[in-house]
Amino acid sequence: MDIIKIAILGIAGVLIAIPLKKEKAEYGIFISMAVCICIFFYILTKVETVMEFAGRIQSMVSVDGRYIALILKMVGITYVAEFAVNICKDAGFSSIGSQIEIFAKLSILVVSVPVLTVFLETIGSFL
Repeated sequence: MDIIKIAILGIAGVLIAIPLKKEKAEYGIFISMAVCICIFFYILTKVETVMEFAGRIQSMVSVDGRYIALILKMVGITYVAEFAVNICKDAGFSSIGSQIEIFAKLSILVVSVPVLTVFLETIGSFL
């Protein structure tokens, strides 16, 4: 099971980083970041499954592929931003993390403009 591998990797990283935090705090942060990056790359291997599922949904429902791609972009922005924000906050740079969060929210808004436009056009056609 994949979750067991990830959990063991995370726990091992924490157990290695804790003793180093007392003597050399920067090493503990580096180990934490390395473990996070390893887990993130492992997550990326799962993206293929999600993409296949999105393709099946697109073939079952008559939805334009652009909208499914936009939704996947929004989810991707959310995950990447959350990952970066948590690393920044763990390293003690919460102000940078907050700026990443704001940028991610604005990016999602920009990506969603075509969907909102079609939504408003649809509502306008009913009125």
